[in-house]
Amino acid sequence: MGMTMTQKILAKHAGLDSVEAGQLIEGKLDLVLGNDITTPVAITEFDKAGLTQVFDRDKIAIVLDHSTPCKDIKSAQLCAKARDFAHRFQITHFFDVGQMGVEHALLPEQGLVAPGEAVIGADSHTCTYGALGAFSTGVGSTDMAAGMATGLSWFKVPSAIKVTLKGKFQPYVSGKDLVLHLIGMIGVDGALYKSLEFAGEGVSELSMDDRFTIANMAIEAGAKNGIFPVDEKTRAYLKGRVDREWEAVEADSDAIYEREIIIDLDELRPTVALPHLPSNTRTVDEVAGTPIQQVVIGSCTNGRIEDMRKAAEILKGRKVHEGVRCIVLPATQQVMLDAMAEGLVQIFIEAGCAVSTPTCGPCLGGHMGVLADGERAISTTNRNFVGRMGPVSSEIILASPAVAAASAVAGCVADPRSI
Repeated sequence: MGMTMTQKILAKHAGLDSVEAGQLIEGKLDLVLGNDITTPVAITEFDKAGLTQVFDRDKIAIVLDHSTPCKDIKSAQLCAKARDFAHRFQITHFFDVGQMGVEHALLPEQGLVAPGEAVIGADSHTCTYGALGAFSTGVGSTDMAAGMATGLSWFKVPSAIKVTLKGKFQPYVSGKDLVLHLIGMIGVDGALYKSLEFAGEGVSELSMDDRFTIANMAIEAGAKNGIFPVDEKTRAYLKGRVDREWEAVEADSDAIYEREIIIDLDELRPTVALPHLPSNTRTVDEVAGTPIQQVVIGSCTNGRIEDMRKAAEILKGRKVHEGVRCIVLPATQQVMLDAMAEGLVQIFIEAGCAVSTPTCGPCLGGHMGVLADGERAISTTNRNFVGRMGPVSSEIILASPAVAAASAVAGCVADPRSI
């Protein structure tokens, strides 16, 4: 019986010749990840269990990104607890203020994930690394604690949905539009505990930043993970970043999928998700003119350099509309440096944007852009649940960097093709 990409990776890490959907396995881990919100909980469980050592200090990453630079006393105490743990066990990949970035942009950039590897993270968007042909998935803090101690984790092998891509994007259409379109098609539980496996000639048309965005939002369809095949673009991205041996996997020709979804990239248009679900999608022309008070460009979904370039292309020589706040958050220090070197930061500031140090901040309603009662934001983040960015009366519209930037200029939801 043939296996999918995900099943092959899990079989290898479990030391088995093959696995099948629904099978329970114990697999070895290549990396365990936590952030400033989830790691302290894991540390509490780690200490409560009487654990005294980590399995490999080089295979644990702790990134202080959600509420940092610390916004209040509670967040400062959580970060202090994570720092103490990292110092106690000499964690190699500990990223504090000044070195950190939004975790799911930072780890691939730093070469900490490679094709064929198995990664767990105490953050639901850990599925981002499937863009590199890795199996990566979010877990709870207790599983993170066990993973840090043993280097092992239990998995139920997921069944898979094959997403076949053909064609190429039209102008101002990107990976964010594709993934929103897909979630709109199948719903927020359409891939529940399944692997979303991308294939087809259209994959080669996607940039690595597109793939990171798409894999990042696999969880918004309920998926266990999202994963892309490794091609020349993947190898080019890894060159100079990953210096260890890695082995990519390919799905067997007779791999079993629950269903196949075919998407023609040529037919996609700029797409948004209206409140309060990522599946509540519309093409931007259907909702153009909807008033907004805030724009957020950044996050683990769309805070990479390509996202900054797309936003700057539209904002250059223009001004953010009066009454609209536009917040730009480069996802890592390197993205910030690149944006500065390319003149993008100057474009943002001259347009009237606030440019921030890397942080998850507004995405989870933490800081750097919390909404007030009744306010509406258009955001390049990944979730628009009730109360996600502020009071329950506030609203979030999910969009690509191009749509978000065009909306900042227009003062309402806007099609970038009309600016």
